Amino acid sequence: MARRITRALTLLPAFALAVTAASCAEEVNTSGDSKAGGEINLINDGALTTCTHLPYKPFQFTEGGKTVGFDVDLVDLVAEDLGVEQEIFDTSFESIESGAALDTGQCDLAAAAMTINDTRAKVMDFSDGYYDANQALLVKKGSGISDLASLKGKVLGVQLGTTGEQYAEDHKEEFGYTTRQFEDLALLETAVKTGQIAAGINDNSVLYDFVKSNPDVEVTTEFETGEQYGIAVRKGNGALLAKVNEVLDAAKKDGRYDEIYEKWFGKKPESK
Repeated sequence: MARRITRALTLLPAFALAVTAASCAEEVNTSGDSKAGGEINLINDGALTTCTHLPYKPFQFTEGGKTVGFDVDLVDLVAEDLGVEQEIFDTSFESIESGAALDTGQCDLAAAAMTINDTRAKVMDFSDGYYDANQALLVKKGSGISDLASLKGKVLGVQLGTTGEQYAEDHKEEFGYTTRQFEDLALLETAVKTGQIAAGINDNSVLYDFVKSNPDVEVTTEFETGEQYGIAVRKGNGALLAKVNEVLDAAKKDGRYDEIYEKWFGKKPESK
């Protein structure tokens, strides 16, 4: 996929940037592995580059020509602590969750409502968990589809490379449905809404958000998968990982995390 910068951010003038960098506790450059407490490496001067996959509302999506969302606001806290600006790089979710986007230097970190799991942890390093999630089922209102058993002989839509896809594949023989892949969340939701497929599976929060503005669809059940999202860095980038964890921990303690959470979900978090 071609590089698409979706959040244009004004960088500091060279002199101001130099002053800002000098005042920061960390020295920031652009090469090499590192350990916690060591030098933080960024791929672009003056910017913390974040890989994500749009749209995935309310975690990351485009509004008013800018990329906004829960994940975006959290990573802004990290960028602020480093004295740089966040820059968003929109790429395929497959390249993110495979670790390829990080390994090839497309970004410093990935924040894409991405579940921490053992497979992904082999190719990238994850922060502490920052959001709890389960899978859920989206259907047309009044369809009569209440669970996976109701999908026998029907088509269940999945988003490519997601834990929802894996959950659907793990249970399709048991319940007798087939799956159809979609590149992104919006295509999956539209396919349910327009009747192209009988149902779609994805993370609960994004489906509930879609239902708010689309009353002709509904979430009929959740699947207790017990997932946690994490911010990912390239394997071995211990200094940046430690900084992300430090900022997340501070934000949870001083109330900034709660404020951001309530901004995007309309309520305080039940857990942190």
